[in-house]
Amino acid sequence: MELRELGNTGVKVPEVGLGTWNYKTGPEPIRKAVELGSFLIDTAEMYGTEEAVGEAIKPIRDQVFLASKVSGNHLRYDMVLEAAEGSLRRMGVDYMDLYQIHWPSHTVAIKDTMRAMETLVDRGLVKYIGVSNFNVQEMRDAMAAMSNYPIVANQVKYSLQVRHIERGLIPFCEENKVTVIGYSPLAVGALAPKSGDGSGPGFKALQQVAQKHGKTVAQTAMAWCLRHPSMIVIPKSQNLGRIEENCGAAGWQLDTDDLQALDKAFPA
Repeated sequence: MELRELGNTGVKVPEVGLGTWNYKTGPEPIRKAVELGSFLIDTAEMYGTEEAVGEAIKPIRDQVFLASKVSGNHLRYDMVLEAAEGSLRRMGVDYMDLYQIHWPSHTVAIKDTMRAMETLVDRGLVKYIGVSNFNVQEMRDAMAAMSNYPIVANQVKYSLQVRHIERGLIPFCEENKVTVIGYSPLAVGALAPKSGDGSGPGFKALQQVAQKHGKTVAQTAMAWCLRHPSMIVIPKSQNLGRIEENCGAAGWQLDTDDLQALDKAFPA
């Protein structure tokens, strides 16, 4: 598994992590992902999967980069602290490597929220601070609210089918040394159909590029996301074979002809 730096921290995380939204199985898939080098495991209080993640990583906590998120409904100062403590309790851990604001709020002052996030770092409950689903202006506001620690990541939806963040957010994050964590890189399975025979605009081009490199369409779709040096991806899976396949998206690159073909097939 190839690694990339998280923000400007010097800490390395895998190009391909594991998302756990709607995760409904036992510990084996998560442990398999870690074994294969996909050791960034992402969850959230609103997913209802923190208990499952905690159970899976209990014997291998020191091998895992653990990320969770505070709900967008819990962003007042005291609520953030309470939510973090609840997440730690549900996962049975002493700290989270990355704690993210799941959605921005238009009713709670960002300074209040970020003050709580920094308090969590001061108390040793969180190592690094991130956000999720923030646009450029929301990023600017959050960064301006920080006193002592940087924002190291922004988790946003990104795939061949959902490309709007290319216009402003990705360049902003690259300029400011913020890692982009791409969720739903397979468009909730649309770019990795179970039958192997996908349909819809662009899928044939994706198949052709995959065949050229001896890769699957899922691996190719994620490699396309990873062409951005500031990005990692966190596909969700609870299938052992699919997890192994997803890890194969790391460590190789599409060439210029591939990128042009996919840009034409999946226009921004």
